[in-house]
Amino acid sequence: MRAEVRFIRRGKVVKLPNVSPTLTLLDHLRLTERATGTKEGCAEGDCGACTVVLRRLRGEKLTYEPVNACILFAAQVDGCEVITVEDLARGDQLHPVQQALVDHHGSQCGFCTPGFVMALFALHHRADGKPADRNQVNDWIAGNLCRCTGYRPIVDAGIAACVAPANDAFSAEEPAAGRALAELKDTDDIFIGTRERFFAAPAGLTSLAKLYVANPDATLVAGATDVGLWVTKQLRDLPRVIWLGRVKGFDEIEDRRDAVSFGAMVTLSEAMPYLAAIDRDLGEMMRRFAGNQIRTAGTVGGNIANGSPIGDMPPALIALGATLALQHGDRPRTLPLENYFIDYGKQDRRPGEFVRLVRVPKLLVEDRFRCYKISKRFDSDISAVMGAFKLRVDGTRIAGARIAFGGMAATPKRASRAEKALIEKYLDRPHDWDEAIALLAEDFKPIDDLRASAAYRLDVARALLRKALTEIGGASTRATRITGFREAADVGAA
Repeated sequence: MRAEVRFIRRGKVVKLPNVSPTLTLLDHLRLTERATGTKEGCAEGDCGACTVVLRRLRGEKLTYEPVNACILFAAQVDGCEVITVEDLARGDQLHPVQQALVDHHGSQCGFCTPGFVMALFALHHRADGKPADRNQVNDWIAGNLCRCTGYRPIVDAGIAACVAPANDAFSAEEPAAGRALAELKDTDDIFIGTRERFFAAPAGLTSLAKLYVANPDATLVAGATDVGLWVTKQLRDLPRVIWLGRVKGFDEIEDRRDAVSFGAMVTLSEAMPYLAAIDRDLGEMMRRFAGNQIRTAGTVGGNIANGSPIGDMPPALIALGATLALQHGDRPRTLPLENYFIDYGKQDRRPGEFVRLVRVPKLLVEDRFRCYKISKRFDSDISAVMGAFKLRVDGTRIAGARIAFGGMAATPKRASRAEKALIEKYLDRPHDWDEAIALLAEDFKPIDDLRASAAYRLDVARALLRKALTEIGGASTRATRITGFREAADVGAA
């Protein structure tokens, strides 16, 4: 067992033997290192001013991953190299991204600029090495906000700086960086602190199960994109934290003919191309799911396990018929995802039980799928309504239906009455749909909140069901298929 967190900063191994369970990476950088180039803007992973890049080994591949330092716990960077804006310039020579922002006048008040620099630095080092176009740059910086509204010159700078495979000082150092990161790898469990207050990172399934059964009140952390806000916004004290990032096999994806399975620590970015391959609406949903920094850190398992009624992924996966693999001690069990959500903040998960895997069935030839995200802001916003629809069709006859909504009530759930009313109806007879659309008012009693009124939510849900039926029943076009259509090539992994 290891009693310290280890990561690389500026070519040296940093060891944190007494790290607090909820110390954020941002606070470590600013308060301990005095690396104040990384800014705190929103403290909730929304504005991107705190963006840093983690260089890490994913298998044998060296990756550059932008993350929000404000909600990532410092101990979660174990085994990574942390790169901040101070590290990019070498001597008097700016990094190509920095120079492009100067040349294109991409900085106004300057507060957000370090975050944009780091987001574009990660794009500069993206895996495909192809020139970035305007859409790609826009997608890449969707998690960065500029209150001076200087996006056009920032995007111009991104296009100018990301024109070819990276050829900077970091590229030249990659062989040495890979060796240094490989030396940090081990199979030790991490435990720092006491029984009353600790940060733990088990390295295997057995040790995780044993630790969580012994400490069922501990907080499980995957990407911390939600839990981080408990600390920064709700000011909650989390004395016992168990991070899942070192559990062997939790980052694995199994892509089979009939289904794709995601380990609990598979990130949203990693899952994105597999979901897009099931249906392009899923790819578009993931593109709008959140900014790149959140998709890089957040996980499929975490988005489901925390049981949020406004999570975008559960309604889509419920409509597809997804199942969960859970584990308590040495006892596994399987549960349909739709049965996992019991009430607001309550899930079918025993104390000491955790989500190990999410299995998502693929569509059959006779299946048709649609999902739609409705939010006030197009990118990187919480949904007011998230609707997902899977129909099994025989010609124009509806032979089966699975309809799920999120954001409507205390839990994401199926519209069972509307589903039954659609069976044996026909897609080329719109008047056949009226009963099912009307029954949504019996399936859901929508909530009123700041994002939308109950009446608006119900109206939108009815309109989305009609939209899905119309699109599935007619010819799909770029104009009607999805809002904000992107070609398939644009929804690949970040």
